[in-house]
Amino acid sequence: MVKVAIFDAYGTLLDVNAAMRAHAMRLGPDWQHISTEWRQKHIEYSWVRSLAGPGQYRDFWQLAQESLAFVTSRHGITDKDLLRDVLGAFRRLDAYPEAASVLRALAARGIGRAILSNGEPGMLTDAVEAAGIAELLDDVLSVDAAGVFKPDQRVYALATARFGLPAGEMAFVSSNAWDAFGAGVFGFQVFWVNRSGQPDEYGLRSKAIELTDLAGLERALT
Repeated sequence: MVKVAIFDAYGTLLDVNAAMRAHAMRLGPDWQHISTEWRQKHIEYSWVRSLAGPGQYRDFWQLAQESLAFVTSRHGITDKDLLRDVLGAFRRLDAYPEAASVLRALAARGIGRAILSNGEPGMLTDAVEAAGIAELLDDVLSVDAAGVFKPDQRVYALATARFGLPAGEMAFVSSNAWDAFGAGVFGFQVFWVNRSGQPDEYGLRSKAIELTDLAGLERALT
């Protein structure tokens, strides 16, 4: 039986494309491509910092700024006011439409709910409050406490330590295949939210329950 559901934040509960969508007219017709590239570079920076060893950790907010500067420079975007506004929107991302109702349904069943995210504490606080889901969570856990990014196993251990449960009694929910894989290695029951219908990665389809969105989570947990 699952006693607690642990959610990734960015891309799982929160729409990472919402920041650039809010300024699409100013970014131009390639805004979706730029948004995807920013997300990929942001994650890449987190992995490089983790792999580079002690003393190289930088929090996710700093990496958001560094990766945005790189990607927008590549695309010839130099408007500093626009970049400031995109970063501001990134701290106030929209939740996916079904997120709040799923969290409420889990609460009604007595299942704990928490976020475990690469985000640093301040940006996560801003995000969950702006998305209207702060009151639906028991906790919001940041990798800052481990000083390394997912999918390092020390990050997933933050969740088991917080709730005092073995990983096998907890669900881990993520839209990121690499994150879902790492959580499975740690021992969580994994639910992969494959919103865009991506091909199988890391053998997830034989190791995790695949969902098209969060709406199917409550049913999958039964």
